[in-house]
Amino acid sequence: MTHASPSPQPSAPSALEQITHPDGRVSLPEGHNPPDGPFTNTDLTPVPMVRRTWGTGSFSALWVSLSVSIPAWTLASGLIAAGMDWRQAMLAVVLGNLVVLLPMVLTGHAGAKYGIPFPVFARASFGLRGANVPALLRGAVACGWFGIQTWVGGQGVYVLVGRLLGDGWLGAAQFGGNPWTLWLSFGLFWLAQVAIILWGMEGVRRVQVWAAPLMVIGGVALLVWMAAEAGGPGPMLATEGELDWGPSFWALFFPSLMGVVGYWATLTLNISDFTRFAASQRAQVVGQSLGLPTTMTAFSLLAVMVTAGTAAVYGEALWNPIDVVDRMDSGIGLLFAVFVVLLATVSTNIAANLVGPAYDLANLKPQWISFRTGALLTAVLGVLIMPWKLIEDESVYIFTWLGTVGGLLGAVAGILLADYWLLRRTRIDLPSLYTRDSRYWYSGGWNWRAMTAFGVGALLAVGGSNSPAGEGPFPTAGLIPVLAPLAEFGWVVGLFSALVLYWALGRFVPDRATAADNGTGQGRTSGARDTAGTGNTGPR
Repeated sequence: MTHASPSPQPSAPSALEQITHPDGRVSLPEGHNPPDGPFTNTDLTPVPMVRRTWGTGSFSALWVSLSVSIPAWTLASGLIAAGMDWRQAMLAVVLGNLVVLLPMVLTGHAGAKYGIPFPVFARASFGLRGANVPALLRGAVACGWFGIQTWVGGQGVYVLVGRLLGDGWLGAAQFGGNPWTLWLSFGLFWLAQVAIILWGMEGVRRVQVWAAPLMVIGGVALLVWMAAEAGGPGPMLATEGELDWGPSFWALFFPSLMGVVGYWATLTLNISDFTRFAASQRAQVVGQSLGLPTTMTAFSLLAVMVTAGTAAVYGEALWNPIDVVDRMDSGIGLLFAVFVVLLATVSTNIAANLVGPAYDLANLKPQWISFRTGALLTAVLGVLIMPWKLIEDESVYIFTWLGTVGGLLGAVAGILLADYWLLRRTRIDLPSLYTRDSRYWYSGGWNWRAMTAFGVGALLAVGGSNSPAGEGPFPTAGLIPVLAPLAEFGWVVGLFSALVLYWALGRFVPDRATAADNGTGQGRTSGARDTAGTGNTGPR
């Protein structure tokens, strides 16, 4: 995709200017970056136009590699283990992905238009300092996800090497409740991912482009093997869940739906970390729309059918694919299956759970923390969070972990959407995102409107969190009993309550700079201009 070349620059500009190109994307002049300061480093500055090269295929491949992953598998298969049949599980998965696609595309718009990562995008609404709150929250969640994925990958290494070396490896002495060889596998898998992320963002893209089709082939191969074991697809699809379509199913359905939404809640925030490299706005919209719902639906169908097949063949639903492939008798089949498992885990983990927090931690102290340093910190924190505890029970994994996290991140998403689309109408002053005492400085670097909306949205979303008696970390009646009915819809409640409150505060108690933006179209404190010569810096 071609783009307009910047118009000639003045010989001695008085201020850093932003340029609006004919296709609506905005950049700084070639060769110009925000001045060095406490809110700038090379990883956080806007991507130059010449480096915005990701097309529709790149974003589709990104979503294939994100969707074809072990946690995506366990999310779908865990619903079977929780008592649903394959139709009920697929209803939750498909609807959840359609719900989350819209905010994904809307927040991705800012990255594609301005070339900025999520923590810089959040500065417009939360303030230059306040943006650290959603960035660190999203980073903490990603640390947990990175640890979960790495533990699953380590299990794959353990099974693979065990088939090669035999009982001496699989039956090694216990340490911390697991064989020491499993801990070693976990460590080796951790090191492999760290080595790849040091390659940088272009390396991430290349890994995903060639890994995506192999992972699809591997998933289909696993389905074919399980169908053969079960005697064909008929017995697999005939497996009945424990629930009919009555009240007991719907009591499970809505928390499951929020779990599916919560699975992608982190990406609804930091998708701009990827769309900042988009060759056009159309590339990110079409690529995401083709990649997310179709791939996630197809892969989830594979997962629920294989899990239903394990119930028919083994008498129990095996929701972890590592446990499934471990039942294989064929050595070659096992090697291929485990290879695909490892490939899927590496590709997804790096893209979803190292890229985002690397930028988030860099935003905390840009002068001290680079993208690579942030990725290394994430990798270390992912171990300290003890992921083997999070994934050992599907009810904790889906309802406690995903549901609670989704509610918090939904509130952040609501604020971003209200600020960017409803109040600013997609207009952002790029240089001010990196400058102290700019329009986005608010009060000491914090926007009290965003913090208030986040606090209220988060309280309504997760305040009623509850667990069945004897299960989970929450009281049976809920942390705040009166809010318990809202807990099943945590992400939706968090998003809409924070969106409405933030919009109301911004509309009726506006910041002066925001009011000026709304009244004049685009505040020109940094001299924004238009390559088309029209003076129009509005949204495209």
